[in-house]
Amino acid sequence: MLKALVLDYGGVLTDPGEDNPAEPPLLTALRKAKLNGLKTALLSNADGWWHPPTVYTGLFDAAIVSGEVGLAKPDTEIYLLTARKLGLEPRECVFVDDLAVNVRGAAEAGMVGVHHRSTRSTLEELEILLAIALRD
Repeated sequence: MLKALVLDYGGVLTDPGEDNPAEPPLLTALRKAKLNGLKTALLSNADGWWHPPTVYTGLFDAAIVSGEVGLAKPDTEIYLLTARKLGLEPRECVFVDDLAVNVRGAAEAGMVGVHHRSTRSTLEELEILLAIALRD
């Protein structure tokens, strides 16, 4: 059973979507996942100086930034670290990234991987995997 939604920042969480919504669709999905009791995490290959914008305050149970932990996607260790910080097994986490190589890394670590190509297709896949509505 999936218990966590783990999102990449650039290209996923920041994707404005196709329909000009009030906020990026994956941000809305993150809020809904949290409201439905899922744990949430940000997993980014950003440098150590980078910090999530304040709009994300309180939305993540864990935020893993490559420059701060000395690991980077697609190294399986960064996905294992993310699961540990959430207090879960990798198989209980679904990870979304716009780069296929990073999705493969997550899958090799035991996570369920979703390759983000469009907000619509990603949300459809996540709603099936998580069995919850993630759109307005």
